[in-house]
Amino acid sequence: MIGTVFRSEDVPAEDRFEYWRELVGRTRSSDLISAHTADYWAEYRLMELGPVTVWPSSFLPTRYRRSGKMVRRSDPELYHLTLLLDGDLALEHAGRTDTFGPRDLHMVDGSRPYDLRPVDDRDRRAVKGVGVDFPKALLPLPPHRVRELLGRGLSGREGTGALLTEFLVGLDRQAETLQPSDAPRLGTVVLDLVSAWFAQVLDAEAALPQETRQRATAQRIQAFIRQNLHDPELTPSAVAAAHHISRSYLYRIFQQQSQGETVAAWIRGRRLENAHRDLADSSLRTTPVHAVAARWGFPRASEFTRAFRTAYGLSPREYRLQALSEREQTLIRSPMD
Repeated sequence: MIGTVFRSEDVPAEDRFEYWRELVGRTRSSDLISAHTADYWAEYRLMELGPVTVWPSSFLPTRYRRSGKMVRRSDPELYHLTLLLDGDLALEHAGRTDTFGPRDLHMVDGSRPYDLRPVDDRDRRAVKGVGVDFPKALLPLPPHRVRELLGRGLSGREGTGALLTEFLVGLDRQAETLQPSDAPRLGTVVLDLVSAWFAQVLDAEAALPQETRQRATAQRIQAFIRQNLHDPELTPSAVAAAHHISRSYLYRIFQQQSQGETVAAWIRGRRLENAHRDLADSSLRTTPVHAVAARWGFPRASEFTRAFRTAYGLSPREYRLQALSEREQTLIRSPMD
């Protein structure tokens, strides 16, 4: 598992807001103000991914205000990026005032004052989002160009912004299965996606190091593949064409970022993983094996059976019978435990 978890229910009611203030202060030093301190509620997961900190959280409407005095007292030289998933916020920062809704992102410079507040602090509906904090020195873009982004509403609904959004949401969903050894690599991916997205917004891709551009491109390609696994015509040529690059360039950057695995092998591996999962799903037990295969881009049952047996040592039908039988035995035993 990656990350430590806080739930306000674990703290006496009278201490919850102060404890939340202390937790937030560990990553973002600011004054916290809320109309709900008497009965506060919040949940939070802190994931330290190398120099990058990611913290998915949900909390009752709260104002976060960082003054010039606080900046002078302590300045860790961080950028703070926030993905809003639910709720509405208003931000004053760097001479700009803007409002944000679900799937919007915004960034502030921790070396400058800011005032982030709920649009309606009387509403008890929780605000949900993901914070990302990282050293300013690690963003490979000129500071004067980055200033153009501060306080702006940035959409996480399309392009690289959507890819970053899905990656951050996926980190929270998969945190229980990720290992601490994965953390530095995941932090690098977050930084690459943030860098590539900002460069795209600023039309400044040329300013990025080649390695960062290649890693971000590999992430975009992998996301495209996952979204199109159902298409039997998903080939390396189709992937290259969709991204307006040559097959040779696709092969080169993909192998660099995938430990030498070829594009075709990566596509086949993801298809098999999804079919493997579906065959063990009791809610899909009446779905024919060939239909599961077709759902994941294997139109020919014989080809699917050979690939599945090679990967898992059993035919799809044998694996399904085994997996469902083991599940039923577990359910039978569980009431006695």
